[in-house]
Amino acid sequence: MPDAPEIGDTGPLDKRGTRRAESARRAPVTGENATAIEAQLRAMRTDAERNIAHARAEFDQANERLKQRTGRDLIVATLIGVAIGVIVVASLIFVKWLFVLFAATAMVLGVLEFSRALQVAGRKVDVVPQLAMGFLLLLSGFFLGPWVHWIALLVAIAVVIVWRLTAQMFADDGRAHIEVIGDVLVASFVQLYVPFLTSLATILLAQPRGEWWVLAFLILAVAADTGAYVSGLTFGRGGRHPMAPRISPKKTWEGFAGACAAALIAGALLAVFMLQVPWWAGLIFGAVVLATATVGDLGESMVKRDLGIKDMSSWLPGHGGVLDRLDSILPSATAALALYYLLAPLGVS
Repeated sequence: MPDAPEIGDTGPLDKRGTRRAESARRAPVTGENATAIEAQLRAMRTDAERNIAHARAEFDQANERLKQRTGRDLIVATLIGVAIGVIVVASLIFVKWLFVLFAATAMVLGVLEFSRALQVAGRKVDVVPQLAMGFLLLLSGFFLGPWVHWIALLVAIAVVIVWRLTAQMFADDGRAHIEVIGDVLVASFVQLYVPFLTSLATILLAQPRGEWWVLAFLILAVAADTGAYVSGLTFGRGGRHPMAPRISPKKTWEGFAGACAAALIAGALLAVFMLQVPWWAGLIFGAVVLATATVGDLGESMVKRDLGIKDMSSWLPGHGGVLDRLDSILPSATAALALYYLLAPLGVS
């Protein structure tokens, strides 16, 4: 006969029974652990949501302070600027004529903005001839060359002047002669300011390696604007040393110093790595573009002050209007074209 089981010894059945008993004892403990884990996860999610809401509130407050100090929504302005930059760079590098289409779109929006602002101020501006002659200038500059372009400019100015005088004769509204003369001068100024200056960029684009010079002066204008923004925000709080308080109270000499440093550094780097000219030529390029960009920025601010408006429009959130972004770029196109003829022969082969 088999020996009787000793105390503490378990047979197969007893082992299975013991496992079932232990499983039964562990089941409620496992449920309690699951409940505790769920509670812990809910607490963690609540804490995360609270932290995110707090961080978002702090970010909104900081962004609002920036908007009050700079007059623009930094996040929206950056996103729109990056999107426009991608389109411009892609068009210049891959298909040059696409940049002409982009320039034409900017010209149309700029003319519409400027014309509407002038009309609100009491001037009579004929949009149709302004746009038609603007397209003539852009196409002649890119496809026909600079000499034909100058003839096209004379034709464009003559057409907008004759159109305005003819329209005024048929209007018969008793408008004073001095106001009619003012309308004629304004018509010429619109054509010279927006379409003509834009067309100079298309002339530069049509030159050998012109796309790189167009891209370079655009980068310089953006670098100067960014340098002025960062430096003015950091060192020029409260308009410590304003440049032109009557024209643009928010522009400071601290900001101009940042713009100068950014333009010179960017000019030297672009000269060596993009334009293939000596580094000192890049310093000249950067300094001249900085000067024209600053004059253009202040000039548009003066025009807006005379018209009694803050922005030309609100078509570009965070930036204002199209002309509010082109104010420094348009006169810089003239400088870039002139410097191309002077500095491009210095290029390293």
